[in-house]
Amino acid sequence: MSIRDPSGLESSGNGSGSIDLQTALRAAGAGFPFRSELSLAPLIAFWTREPAGGGSPKAEMARIISEAVRGAPDLLRPIGGPEVLARHGELVDFLLAAAFPPALREREYGAAMAPFSLRAFFSTPPLRRLLLNKDGLLHGRVPVDERTLLIVRLAIAYSIVLRRVYGINLEIDYPFIQITVDPETGLDRYFRVLFDWQFIEVDTVGEPPALSAEVRARLGANILDGALLREVLPPDRFFFRGFTVLRAVEVTSEEVLSALKHDLIHRESIVTEARFRGLETRLRTFFGRPGLRLGLAALDGDRILLLNCNSLHQHGCIFADSSHHRSSEFAGSLYDRAVKTGQPVIVEDLTAFEGRTHLEDEIIKTGARNFLWAPLHYQDKVIGTLALGSPRPGDLDASHLPKLAEVLPLFSMAVQRSLEELNSRVQTRIKEKFTAIHPVVEWKFRQAVLESLEREGCEAADGAELSPIVFEDVYPLYAISDIRDSSTHRALAIRADLLAQLDLARDVVEAASRERPQPALDDLRYRIGRHRRRIDTGLSSGDEVAVLAFLRQDIEKLFEHLVGFGADTRARVEAYRAALDPRAGAVYAQRRVFEESVTRLAEEISSCIDLEEEVAQTMFPHYFEKRKTDGVDHQIYVGPSLLADGRFDPLFLRNLRLWQLLLVCRIAARADRIGALLPLPLETTHLILAQHSPLCIRFRFDEKRFDVEGAYDLRYEIVKKRIDKAFLRGSSERLTQPGRIAIVYAQPAEASEYRGYVEYLQHLGQLGPEVEDLELEELQGVHGLRALRVAVTLRDADAAPGRAPAAARVAAASGV
Repeated sequence: MSIRDPSGLESSGNGSGSIDLQTALRAAGAGFPFRSELSLAPLIAFWTREPAGGGSPKAEMARIISEAVRGAPDLLRPIGGPEVLARHGELVDFLLAAAFPPALREREYGAAMAPFSLRAFFSTPPLRRLLLNKDGLLHGRVPVDERTLLIVRLAIAYSIVLRRVYGINLEIDYPFIQITVDPETGLDRYFRVLFDWQFIEVDTVGEPPALSAEVRARLGANILDGALLREVLPPDRFFFRGFTVLRAVEVTSEEVLSALKHDLIHRESIVTEARFRGLETRLRTFFGRPGLRLGLAALDGDRILLLNCNSLHQHGCIFADSSHHRSSEFAGSLYDRAVKTGQPVIVEDLTAFEGRTHLEDEIIKTGARNFLWAPLHYQDKVIGTLALGSPRPGDLDASHLPKLAEVLPLFSMAVQRSLEELNSRVQTRIKEKFTAIHPVVEWKFRQAVLESLEREGCEAADGAELSPIVFEDVYPLYAISDIRDSSTHRALAIRADLLAQLDLARDVVEAASRERPQPALDDLRYRIGRHRRRIDTGLSSGDEVAVLAFLRQDIEKLFEHLVGFGADTRARVEAYRAALDPRAGAVYAQRRVFEESVTRLAEEISSCIDLEEEVAQTMFPHYFEKRKTDGVDHQIYVGPSLLADGRFDPLFLRNLRLWQLLLVCRIAARADRIGALLPLPLETTHLILAQHSPLCIRFRFDEKRFDVEGAYDLRYEIVKKRIDKAFLRGSSERLTQPGRIAIVYAQPAEASEYRGYVEYLQHLGQLGPEVEDLELEELQGVHGLRALRVAVTLRDADAAPGRAPAAARVAAASGV
């Protein structure tokens, strides 16, 4: 029968919660009820048992030992003291060869002890050196409490009784671990202690108690129930005689590895001082190097987070509890070599290493001479390093790599978990502060949160203000595709629905008046006609609210009364009610047609932009935002400050400007095709705002969006908001027209660049041959704007820009 810690404690063998072995034994011994005596009689019986065939070597050995024992009769009696064993030392030593072969005594850990006693009367040299005190008692610590030790001791005793006396085999397999301190290194060593009861005999006092079948069945399931065992098998009826064989097997590596797994599961395993020191102690024991020091580093992008003895470990956060460095600071170092090669690097003596960098010099100042760097991998990616240092040159060498390979995955798991917790904390803060963030600029927001963590600490940072999110010198690209006369279409739809509802109300009132003429009904009919005449000529602000309020308050409230006037009135009321939209509570037929048409057209434009935006991001990363109302407008920002590495070239900007023009051509063609098929045919207009001067944009925390920074740059926002309603100078003609693209500019250089793009698209057949260069009327606060306007070849433009064609055409136009 195998058991695991009946007290409920997990005996992990990690030294945590361990108690002194002698203290535990004294407490457990006080409650142990059996009597026992030390005797070599079972051992002598083993040797002198006459085998079949009297002429065999074993028979001869039995004869010789029998003769020797006849000369030492006190060995057959209970051993009263050590002087008896000493008097016959050579014979006893020979007899014990049955349990402790002489060839193995210098290598194995073994001892012979009185039954249920941990005082050895014989021990092998290795066990005597490490596990016994001067009095021959086992010493050290055990990771178990006194109560558990007593329970297990009793269970083992009763299992021997059951086996020897009743033939019931209930094996007790308890993982007994003994921890001792190596006198040479001062480090813990772990031993699994095994007991051999072969030379234990059980004598009974009188007839042994009878065990019924029911009791036998109960014992199998309750071998740890001390009260039951004492009841059915009183301890005073049994007596143990002989000796116990103890064997110990060193399991230091296994136990420490198990303890490391247990420790590193904890979420703060590498970010609190006590736990970090505990890990360092474990590794000293695991490698058998008392001077070993542990260092950990995590890689967070280009940032290196060092977790070592110089860190404070006060916040339980890998970022706040580490020192931060850039990877460039470690260029050319042995650390750098380990990360780049993905393999451990060992230096026997740093002081003799000729290729030292400032990093190795700093390590030498800490007293380390021997050093090992090992990369930590997660999913085939290096996420950090583990460093082991020692003041003794050569303390760690290649022979330790197999052991190192066992612990590296455990530390990789811990570092990865801490990095994930950091990322989760950062993402949570970003979502709280900024909602959705475009992936291209997320690094900047992450940087702001990390700076807050570094400045305030992990806990305090949750309520701290973040540094401003500002991007200097970014180039804007803005375009809008709008539904032509959407306000007019909406007003016509509203008017048509209101007229239809007024007509239905008039039908109800007229039917009621015919069946029961009343002056009040004539008044209602007049008021309905007045509302109808007013909106029939045009819808004014407030008309919709006024008409619906009149219908609900003055007409619909009478329906329950009017339905009793007659069948015709009741039918008209039912027709009125059936015409109402359940959600709007009003006639909504034409508005639904309008809204469905606008929504479908806007969705088509939006999906086209989304699809092509994926392609544009592969050309060069840029910030992108889209806003959808009756039409769809999109804003792009591109520039070196938007990217963490600052890479940029004017070619990328030209690519995006050409891509945007190609995209608007496709949108125009698709909108023209879809718009003609809608329940309410709709037309779209398209505009691009050219801007060569870079801007500064700042994230507005209160509005959770980017806005331009500075008075000069504000002009760009003003133009964006007003340009699609602009007229040509000296004319009533709107700049934006269906089937054409307007490119608004302020500087001649802007017009020159876009003329080149237009010429290329004319060559491809996507734009018409004529380009208008127009002067715009002055907008409020803005003057001097001009525009290029060119027709889109609608039947061809919808075929591009596809994914491959877009890349090819942009490359051709930009000269790549």
